Amino acid sequence: MQNTYLTSHFPLISLILFSLSLAVYSERLLVGYLTEIGLYSGMIEFFSEQGIHLTLLFLLWLFFFMVFSALKLIADTVNELSLLFFSQDAEGTDLKSLRGGSWIFLAGGILSVVTVFYPILFAAIFILSCFTYFVFFVYKVSNSLTTPGLAGLVFFHIFFWFSFGLAVIYALLKVYNSIIASLPI
Repeated sequence: MQNTYLTSHFPLISLILFSLSLAVYSERLLVGYLTEIGLYSGMIEFFSEQGIHLTLLFLLWLFFFMVFSALKLIADTVNELSLLFFSQDAEGTDLKSLRGGSWIFLAGGILSVVTVFYPILFAAIFILSCFTYFVFFVYKVSNSLTTPGLAGLVFFHIFFWFSFGLAVIYALLKVYNSIIASLPI
């Protein structure tokens, strides 16, 4: 007997693992930066060293967890929108068949914890997990797609994520330029 909800907790565990990996690496960078500018020694006078590390780790983990959760929500919405636009499956059997893809991100999350001190490997694992899941997604839903529908689905995903990435980069550049312009130089 196979329960369809057996792997329902894998996305949460994947989010926790990816967030933890990025938080551990960022915490080391942040502590190094605080030490370099001299704030860390002042912080140790008020808090224990372990308390500072754990607090920074928790706050960074929470931040990255929220970011990855938002990206997962956006990705799920884009997946279902693309199925709405291009799939001929009206009963939702495609969505049930996609649950097995949570193994991909779980494996990626476990590997990200192993490579926590190598940011290039972490980024490569995350990108590879996303790409592998996309291939899995296209493979699983391809039975209910026509050839133009398959091309439309792939183009829809590429266009959306490219536009989303450009919008984020544009927003970051606008914020950066406004901060630089407000400095009294």
